[in-house]
Amino acid sequence: MSLLGPRPPGWPVVLTDGPVVLRPYRRSDAAAWAEIRRANQAWLAPWESTLPGRWEELNSPAAFRWVYREQRRSARTGDGMPFAVCLREEGRERLVGHLNVGSIVRRAFCSGYVGYWVDSRVAGRGVIPTAMALAVDHAFGPGGLHRIEVNIRPENRASRRVVEKLGFREEAYHVRYMHIDGAWRDHIGYAMTSEEVAAEGGLLARWHRLRAPTR
Repeated sequence: MSLLGPRPPGWPVVLTDGPVVLRPYRRSDAAAWAEIRRANQAWLAPWESTLPGRWEELNSPAAFRWVYREQRRSARTGDGMPFAVCLREEGRERLVGHLNVGSIVRRAFCSGYVGYWVDSRVAGRGVIPTAMALAVDHAFGPGGLHRIEVNIRPENRASRRVVEKLGFREEAYHVRYMHIDGAWRDHIGYAMTSEEVAAEGGLLARWHRLRAPTR
């Protein structure tokens, strides 16, 4: 046990599957994070919570320092598991997205919410479904959670395809759930419990079977 108290279950950790790597953020990620976020404004802005300020300012290397502090705080308190999503190719690792298991509640609930985004330049390559499967398996295992929820705008077909391919259940429709892109937006609620993938060896094993070529 450290002087700051016990570490939260399952954190810190690095998770890998093929070229996909999930790891804690580093201060040195600032420039890459800002470049990706700024280059993907049209791709990301319609789906993210509304914050005051210009996109360029909210996604600058200086803004990353605040994001980094908040991520470290949530990880230390056990409220979240914030992952940098990276691709390792030709011996080099590069940041391509983000996935957070957040709003974690333990005791009788043992649940968390997952949010994610990915660079449009690598979309369609299975990066986020793989990252999601890695994170969910970790959350259900060393992370000690029983239930994972994901809430997505009905219009966000790309994001909905991720969870639907992985077998998340659609279980709710949240009216005017979150303020996004200037208005209160409806969301569809998806969920999964640990029992739903245990017999398959976990969500990553399910994802691998889904991706396997058929003869």
